[in-house]
Amino acid sequence: MTARHLSSVPSEPLPDYPISAAENLDSHYFLQWNLKRWRGSAFKKTCDPVVGWYGFNLFCIAQDGRPVGTLPDDPSQLAFDLHLSVDKFEDLCRLNPSPLHGWYRVRCDNGEIRLAHKVVTECVQEALKGKRDNAAKNADDRMRKRLRTIAGHVYAITGSDRLAKDEERLNAVHDWIETTYPGGSATEKRVREAINALSR
Repeated sequence: MTARHLSSVPSEPLPDYPISAAENLDSHYFLQWNLKRWRGSAFKKTCDPVVGWYGFNLFCIAQDGRPVGTLPDDPSQLAFDLHLSVDKFEDLCRLNPSPLHGWYRVRCDNGEIRLAHKVVTECVQEALKGKRDNAAKNADDRMRKRLRTIAGHVYAITGSDRLAKDEERLNAVHDWIETTYPGGSATEKRVREAINALSR
């Protein structure tokens, strides 16, 4: 089913949109685009150039949707986003293919009914995966840096290279500081407190 002609009430059960409205790509300034897939698509090959222009713009507009990757199920809002009159937008939607080629209604986890597109959804899922992978890498890097700082303090306090390289001990010191001073930095004073507390 495609959203060539929109109506406010769906006439059949809707698929669930796989991306939560809580997910976001607020720093999303780069759109991964498969140029070969676009050039080979039936839409690109058969659409009127004007339809292709507005269709591509809908792909871009969906990047700022909530949930990300979706469009409002509202012709007037879509026309506004494309800087068109509602009449002009509806005229374009009567063409085959139309700017809404491939878009279909979905039910979102926030209860809204919106429009989704298989290719746009795939692009957004890939971008979200990259965001999560990057966040995990940054967290790992911060943890390694913090443990190096703790190791330096442990060595300065104890003079023991063995203790400064004891991963289990360093993680225990880190956990004690995180529990006692949530979000606090691993200062030498706090590392000393942790060593004394763990020794007891």
